[in-house]
Amino acid sequence: MLYTSLFIAILALFFSFYAGTRVGQFISSTKDLDWTAIANMTGDLASTKKTIQTLNNRINGMHSPKIAEQELMLQLLQNQGKGVSNGKTTQIGG
Repeated sequence: MLYTSLFIAILALFFSFYAGTRVGQFISSTKDLDWTAIANMTGDLASTKKTIQTLNNRINGMHSPKIAEQELMLQLLQNQGKGVSNGKTTQIGG
């Protein structure tokens, strides 16, 4: 039992030193970073992503709901025109 707890404590100490070393490497690697350039790149990336999403929606036909509404209105007008030209009108409802 004593050896197990000693082994776990040494292992935890080793992992903490390893994590500290990695954090130190990260801080030293980002020390001379131009944060303004990164912010600009992030904004450019977001606008590019939005453009790609808009293009994909257009390709899939999901971007233009007005066209679907216009087609529906045209079908309704054509159906009403057919009913009047035959001389038969169907009444819907009471």
